[in-house]
Amino acid sequence: MSDLALFARGLVLGFSIAAPVGPIGVLCIRRTLAEGRLIGLATGLGAAVADGLYGAIAAFGLAWISGALIGQSTWIRLAGGLFLVYLGVTTFLARPAERAAPVSGAGLLGAFGSTFLLTVTNPMTILSFLAVFAGLGLGAGAATPAAAAVLVLGVVLGSAAWWLLLSALVDRVRDRFDARRMRWVNRISGAIITVFGVVALASLALPKT
Repeated sequence: MSDLALFARGLVLGFSIAAPVGPIGVLCIRRTLAEGRLIGLATGLGAAVADGLYGAIAAFGLAWISGALIGQSTWIRLAGGLFLVYLGVTTFLARPAERAAPVSGAGLLGAFGSTFLLTVTNPMTILSFLAVFAGLGLGAGAATPAAAAVLVLGVVLGSAAWWLLLSALVDRVRDRFDARRMRWVNRISGAIITVFGVVALASLALPKT
């Protein structure tokens, strides 16, 4: 398979993994409405980089890392679930600001870091990449390190493209949300994120198959 074909598949894969609206998507929408496009984009890019990290583990065939992550999946999922509940509750209780805060490096880094942490604490992400890469004939790693790097680059850029599109679209309707509407955005977003966290925690009690 040519490098161009690998890159194209990586783009499609990254976009497809990012597009379903889960807790990261809800968080991106809410932060874009409340704090602007740059914060929303930084939120999504945290997830894109985490996707790239897990994609690299799968593409380079680093079985010992994926095995260690899967072996500690219970503790990782516990941490991720608790963090989701925390984010959900704080979002639900957040008061809409009267004016948008200026975008700072710390704000961008915080938005990026929180979603990076949420994504890497989901062991299903690495399992998804391993399954998809196996379907592409890359289950034991790409044929060469260069091919693996091209594929991972496509994954990151494909995921980033989705977050750029989502934050830009949401930013276009941002002016329509006054304080009253933003209060409901906070409540609905917080409730949805909390439910995702509770479901993640509840899944720990299910018997393993």
